Order: sequence, then C-alpha cells, then structure tokens
Amino acid sequence: MIVAEAVGRALAACGAGAAFGVVGSGNFHVTNALVAAGVRFVAARHEGGAATMADAYARMSGRAAIVSVHQGPGLTNALTGIAEAAKSRTPLIVPAGETREAQSNFHIDQAGLATAVGAVALRVTDAAAAVEQVVEAYRVAVAERRTVLLNLPLDVQSAPYAGPPDVPALVTRLLPPTLPSAPPSPVEGELAALAQALEAAARPVFIAGRGARHARRELEELAGRTGALLATSAVARGLFRGSPWDLDVSGGFATPLTAELIRGADLVVAWGCALNMWTTRHGSLISSGTRVAKVDLDPAAFTTHVPADLGVTGDAAHVARALTAALPAGPTARGYRTPEVARRIRDEGRWRAVPYEDESGGGRIDPRTLTIALDDLLPAERVVAVDSGNFMGYPSMFLDVPDEGGFCFTQAFQSVGLGLASAIGAAVARPDRLPVAALGDGGAFMGLAELETVVRLGLPMVIVVYDDEAYGAEVHHFGPHGHPLDTVTFPPADLAAIARGHGMAAVTVTAREDLAGVAEWLKGPRERPLLVHAKVTAERGSWWLEEAFKGH
Repeated sequence: MIVAEAVGRALAACGAGAAFGVVGSGNFHVTNALVAAGVRFVAARHEGGAATMADAYARMSGRAAIVSVHQGPGLTNALTGIAEAAKSRTPLIVPAGETREAQSNFHIDQAGLATAVGAVALRVTDAAAAVEQVVEAYRVAVAERRTVLLNLPLDVQSAPYAGPPDVPALVTRLLPPTLPSAPPSPVEGELAALAQALEAAARPVFIAGRGARHARRELEELAGRTGALLATSAVARGLFRGSPWDLDVSGGFATPLTAELIRGADLVVAWGCALNMWTTRHGSLISSGTRVAKVDLDPAAFTTHVPADLGVTGDAAHVARALTAALPAGPTARGYRTPEVARRIRDEGRWRAVPYEDESGGGRIDPRTLTIALDDLLPAERVVAVDSGNFMGYPSMFLDVPDEGGFCFTQAFQSVGLGLASAIGAAVARPDRLPVAALGDGGAFMGLAELETVVRLGLPMVIVVYDDEAYGAEVHHFGPHGHPLDTVTFPPADLAAIARGHGMAAVTVTAREDLAGVAEWLKGPRERPLLVHAKVTAERGSWWLEEAFKGH
C-alpha cells in the first residue's frame, strides 16, 4: 500500500460523506482508494463545480465532504468554490496533489493560496504519520467548522505506507470520541443578562442563522415563552416554516411587513447569525434604541457587523434550553404575539401576498409571475439552490421551501456561476426531494459544463434560467447614470437548444401558458432533467437590488 492509498482509506474511515472532483495524475490513487473504501465519488466537469458541489452537499447533509483535485491548476480552478466554503465555515477536506519542485509547471504556493481565501492548509509529510495527519485534517474540518486543504506531495504519495496496516482501526483509535466537539457551556452572567433582557422586552424578535438550523424546537419554545416573532437569515430560510409567527427572511429579501416588524422590535436576538449587511439592510432594520443580543459559538461575532449590546457564547439549542429553564414558569408571554400581528403575518407575510403590476408582454414574462406559477406547479418537497445576480430574489422569495433543508444559498463570497453546481451537491445530499436550480443567464453560461454532470447522474432536476440577456445587476446599477452597457449585455441565445444537446428536456417560456410544458414533465417519468429557459422582463432592477444599492 502506498501513502496515497492509505490517505484515501483514512478519509473514508473518518466518516466523510460524498467526494467530488476532477481526477488527474496527482489525485488519481487517493481518489480510487476513496471509491474502493465505499465513498461515493461524483466526477465533475470542472474543479470549480466540484468544490461548490461538495460545499452544497455538506450544507444539506450535515456531513463533511471531500473535494479531490490535481496539483496546481486543479487547485486554482477550484479556488472560488473553496473561498465560498471557507467564508461559510463549511467542513470540507480538499486533498490535492502537490509538487514541491520549483521547476515544475504545476508548482505554486498551494498553502499560501488556501490561506489567502480563509481555508486551513495542512500537509501529509511522511509515510509513517500519514493517517494521523489525515485524521487531524478531518478533526479541524468538523470540530472547528473549517475548509481544509490537505496537500499531498507527489513524492510522499508514491512512497510505501509505513504506518499500521489496519487503517480503519487506526482511525477509530485516533478520532476524538465525539465530533464535533461539545459546545461550551454558556457563562452564567451572560445567560442571566439575556434572560433579563427577554423578560423586559415588549417586542422581541429572534433572527436565526446557519448556526441555529438545528435548534428549531428549542427556539420556538423560548419564543413562545417570551412572545418573540421568528425570522431567519437567508441561509436558514424555512427553519420556522409552518409557525404562525414566522416572518421568513430578514434583510434585503424581507417583505414590507417583515421589515416593519423587525424595525419595531425593542430587542433583536441573533442566534448563530452574524447580522451582516444583507440580513439587516446595511443596519437599517435595527432601529435606534433597539437592543441587540447575539448567541454564537464564536465570541468574535459579537463585535462584527451590527455589534451586540450583550452576547452569550454557546450553541443556539443549548442556550435556548437554558434560557427557557431560567425564565419564570407561567403563562406564555404575549410580547409581539397579538391577534393583529398574527393576522397581518397570515395575510401579508409572504411576497406573493404583496400586490404587483404584471409587466409580462412583448415576448417576455415577469419574473414574479414566472416564479409564482412555478411555485404552484412544483411539488412541495423540493430543495432549491439559487445562483447570484439581479434575478436571485425572485426564486429565493417566491419559491417556497418546506423547511431549513430545502434551501441551499451559497452567497458568502457572492460569486456568480455557483448555482448549478450547488444544486447538484444538494441533490446528492437530498435524493428524496426534487432539486431546483435557479440561475441567471450569466451564471448558467459560467456553469454550462455541469449540465452534462446533471444528465450523467440521472438527476430529476428542474433548472430555471432567468434570461435577461445581460448581467442585470450592472445594467440596473450603471444604466440610470447614462453609462454605456455594451460590455454587460449580450445577444439572444437558445439555452433550450443547448440543454437538448446535452440530453435534457427543455421548454422556452415567454408567457405563463408556456409553463404547460413544465406541468407535462412533472407528470413523469422525469427520466431526463428539465431546463426552463425563461425570457424575463428586464425594465427594472429587483427590489432587493435597490435595497443593496442604498448601501453603496
């Protein structure tokens, strides 16, 4: 057994989920060893897609994922996806071939590259300690919620493995007994201060982020005791679906009612949520005089973005349980939970309840009309992955999701072009749900190579392309000021024909009645994925983009 084979066996024994990648000479043996040990490997058509698939898989499955790449350009091709994962604190392990010979065309400072985008750089350094070093990479990824580049020097990979021959048994001995590590117990003084603030609040609002996606039951119980309304950041959308007090998403995607109620709060508690500029509309949703509390595993979050007046270090579920126990027993507090607020949330709490003038016509469909119709057509059990761009608010807000496991939102780096690969990773993680990829035309063209991957994997995916023949954000940002737009606008392209060329079913939509083709596909047997090429109206920017521009 060579070291590369031991590394693959060790990663499999650690319990990592699926692996994604593009195989070259530098990662050939380690990838084959992963597959031989029972790890599912998804071959992407581009390393950037592979990294994003793995990121989405980890988000939606709750398991660490693997991205296997070749040295040098294999790693640089994957870098945007790695940056997104690192910024999102996604547990990924990236085994990458590495050449240490400066004269090689493949040679670059791979560790420096990873560190520059926020990943952790580790290395397998010798034939005897290879498994120990793999286990440490896995521990860092899972326990510390980090994206880890595991450099595999070619000379070390090819050396005979010199450690104990039973690799799975060695991994079992080396792995900490519980991963991730048990969260720290909250400091009594911090807990008491937040309990006091909750008791004093008349209009509390909870905003849950990615760090609280596991804590629905605990947060709903505490909110019921304190009379709090419930909202989420975009990445945790769907967490409180079904609750009559669910405000959906806070921030640029918020409905007028949600924005009004959050601005009216006298206490905002962020649970595993940084309260960044998107979640708070550049801070404008936090009114003067509103107290802000944050509950987070990382106390550094207390001073970032909107600073907290008080912070509690700890896991969201653990802290919520402790607060519920600490509050006086008795009838549920009313707080913000009045009959009038309940009625307004029921009648005005979703974007599709907000009136709008349908601008469809002239061979183009209003993206709101398109998305509402798709929401009615598509089965409720879905997982929606959304790319970045002017269009993104429409699928994010008008396509409903059943719970927090139904929305995959890779926007920490805000890169265009990750949407299709995100949908593939989400589909691999959640085969029980219909995968829906929502893309702009710009992102669709960037990710075009992975259409073949969708077909090859046999995914019953619906890919919706909102085509305004432009990079719409730039059009609506610079166009009103009279700037030339030739560099960000494009001639028409037949995306439906491109999809058919890859073996997909496809429909072109310019009016609501064209969606009959989607209804037919949904009847079955869904043997081929479906691309919906929607030619959307482009006269105005989306509402969330207008909000974003106010911050510049």
